[in-house]
Amino acid sequence: MQVSNTEWSLAEKKVAQEVLKIAYEREVKALIATVRESAGSITALEQIWQLHDLLSSKRYEIDGKYDDRESALIFVFAQLVKEGWLYMDELASLEGAKRAKVAALTHM
Repeated sequence: MQVSNTEWSLAEKKVAQEVLKIAYEREVKALIATVRESAGSITALEQIWQLHDLLSSKRYEIDGKYDDRESALIFVFAQLVKEGWLYMDELASLEGAKRAKVAALTHM
């Protein structure tokens, strides 16, 4: 399955940006809820450092995950679908072959 030289129309690029934003906002909202819950129950210094470690890890993970380069979009979408931040029906505006590639990669 070749995905690195997949051509993206202007409309598909716009859809890609929109769905990346939706998934990003979902993930950030979930992280904020986790942080609020964790911070509210801190009773020891070690828990502060654990929260710091979680945030550092999540920052690195999130910053690297939302790669909007055309060559990476199929892989990014597949990862986001696998993680539950994005749904296949939100990719309905993409060409069928691209959706099929995303769907195939989500099963790997």
